[in-house]
Formats: sequence, structure tokens, C-alpha cells
Amino acid sequence: MKLVRYGRPGKEKPGLIDEEGKLRDLSGVISGDIGGENLSDKALRKLSKIPHDTLPVVRGNPRFGVPVAKVGKFIGVGLNYKDHAKESGMPIPKEPIIFLKATTSLSGPDDSIMLPKGSKKTDWEVELGIVIGERARNVSAADAEKYIAGYCVVNDVSEREFQLERGGQWDKGKGCDTFGPVGPWLVTRDEVWDVNKLDLYLEVNEKRMQTGSTSDMIFKVPQLVAYISQFMTLEPGDIIATGTPAGVGLARKRYLKKGDFVRLGIAGLGEQQQDVIGYQEF
Repeated sequence: MKLVRYGRPGKEKPGLIDEEGKLRDLSGVISGDIGGENLSDKALRKLSKIPHDTLPVVRGNPRFGVPVAKVGKFIGVGLNYKDHAKESGMPIPKEPIIFLKATTSLSGPDDSIMLPKGSKKTDWEVELGIVIGERARNVSAADAEKYIAGYCVVNDVSEREFQLERGGQWDKGKGCDTFGPVGPWLVTRDEVWDVNKLDLYLEVNEKRMQTGSTSDMIFKVPQLVAYISQFMTLEPGDIIATGTPAGVGLARKRYLKKGDFVRLGIAGLGEQQQDVIGYQEF
């Protein structure tokens, strides 16, 4: 299934994309939202048995929000592609590098990227996102898959000066408002035949910047879930962004500016597109 949340920010409704690509409303058939309580294998199996053609069709072209409600943790993995580590001038990690992105950075897949106040080096990163479906604590790589609800596209937007030149941890360059576009869909695990062989791409102003495949990840999906679960309990609805291939602005010495247009996607998981805007007060 391709699960979505659609509507105005803060007012999103649950939905799904049917086999014909139509958006259908799930409000009348699930309790609550597409959040942790509805991401277990049992809950997803129950949802999959509902005939999609009986669900109301949503007319028009509503905005898509983050496909998971009430995300508890938004976890990033750094330097998980050898070519990206090399272009960044950093050593190949011996263990996964993990950091946290603020949940306030989450935004819809087509919402604008807002340059932070004082930003000079806002960058792009197309990444595979893992959505946790079952509570995971000290799980093995062999068992990790059963704790995954599905996958999604993530743009791990990063302010490199904040991240690398101003001391401390990476988090300050990763958690700015709008720095976590997620979606358009949460594609359930059963629909992704081989998560380790998915093509990724990202363009800025229609110029290709990143081209890669999840087959090039240093630490694969089961390894990441198992590893992270040693250090923190993963709860249903948590999102893990698994790293990015080469081609980021840091290596190109080219950063996002007001008026830029970003398009990115992953095979089978959908596409995002974002306008880049200047800083705005609430």
C-alpha cells in the first residue's frame, strides 16, 4: 500500500493511493491517523483487506503532508555511501554515524524549503527513509525487517556552516524548520521487493546533482535498524534517514539560494519537489 496524509498543515487526513493512482480517503475506516498505532503488521494487514474501490475518491490536488503522524524520533545516518564520504573528505565510517533531526524540521514532500536566518550553505541530500512499525530494542539484523512498516523518500536538508563550522554536534545544521521533507507516500514493506536496490536522484533547477542506488549503502537497512536499536528504543512511527550518495552541494561548492527548485525521488517510493524561499518569521 501507498499510505498518505493529505490536507492543510496540521489538518491532514489519512488516505491511500490505489492501484490506479487515485487518492482515496481513509478517514472512515481507521481510528485516528497514520501514526504508530496503525503501523504494526497486524494493523496494516487489516487495512490492506479493505477493497480500495469502496473508499471515497478525493477530488482535486490536495497538499500531501508527512505520511506519518506524530513522529517521535527523526534519526539521521551520516556518511553511509562511500562516494559521499570521499567527496566530503571524511573517512569511511567503521560504525554507522547517527544523529537526530528535530521533529519540528518535518515538512510535506512539496512544501517549500525555508533558508534559515543567516544561512550561507544550505544543502540537499536525497535519502531512503525507514518507517518503524513495531517497538524495537536490541534487535538483531536477521530480525530487523519485521520491525519495519515501510519506506519513504526523505530530503535531509542540511546547513553545512551550522553543521560543520560552528562547533558541537551535527544537529544544529540538520534540524532547522523545513529541513525534513518526507513523502509523498509511506510504501509498506510488502510492496518494496528489494530495498537494497533502489535508484535515487536529485535535481536542482532541472540539473542532475545526485544519482545513486541504495545498493551502494555501506550499512544496509537491517544493519541500521539493529545498530540504532542498541542505543535507543525505536518506536512505531519513528523515521530513519539512511544517508545520501555523492553529489551534494558541499562537494560542489554550490548551495541552495532563494528561487531555486529542487526535485528528488526514489524508484517506487515517489517524488518530491520544493521551492526554496527566504527566511520568514512565524
